[in-house]
Amino acid sequence: MRTDVRFGSAGIQIAGHLYTPGDSRTGPRPAIVVGHPGSGVKEQAAGLYARHLSEQGFVTLAFDAAYQGESGGTPRGLEDPAHRIEDIKAAVSFLTTRKEADPERIGAVGICASGGYVLAATASDHRIRAVGTVSAVDIARQFRDGADGAQDPAVFQQMLDAAAAARTAEARGEGPQSFQLFPDTAEQARALGGQHAVEGFEYYISGRTQHPRSARFLTWSSIDRIAFFDAFRFAGLIATTPAHDCRP
Repeated sequence: MRTDVRFGSAGIQIAGHLYTPGDSRTGPRPAIVVGHPGSGVKEQAAGLYARHLSEQGFVTLAFDAAYQGESGGTPRGLEDPAHRIEDIKAAVSFLTTRKEADPERIGAVGICASGGYVLAATASDHRIRAVGTVSAVDIARQFRDGADGAQDPAVFQQMLDAAAAARTAEARGEGPQSFQLFPDTAEQARALGGQHAVEGFEYYISGRTQHPRSARFLTWSSIDRIAFFDAFRFAGLIATTPAHDCRP
């Protein structure tokens, strides 16, 4: 069963889908927060994983990050690692209020960029008793170094220049400044990033998995927020946390 839900994250209303198993078992169950990829929405990969995990007996929650999808927050299209982590913790808080969920057995799954965000959230929030990732990526490292790690450092410096100029323009009343996240065609995607970029284009823009609320742009002010994020810096804090049995 899927239920539309709302909860707060640092003053912003977050839109989520709560999935509950369809069997006749009663009582609280282990629960899992599922984070979507960068530019994704809850109706895509996160919702698919949440639904399948629910079929295995978990209560699951997929949600749109603040500033994206059906969630609130302006400017639209902002990718803020700090708030993304806060969203995950807020989702955990929401699950602790639900009678269907066992507050002592809450885990988190992150897909792509959220794979990095859930690690940071788990390192600092001991309510998250288990963590898993799918194609985890450190979004900041990808912007700084490129998808293959071979990007010219000057490219990111130019992006920071653009982010600084955008903040100045916004201060002068010119409105949010953004940049296109995906090229217009698969051929352009291949020229810019090879097969990696083509697969992203097909998933988010042209394929059967595309969704109208999936982000097509990011604000330039996302870039200087992303710049100093490090998804794996505090992974050691997870290693020292006792493991918990979160099986359904």
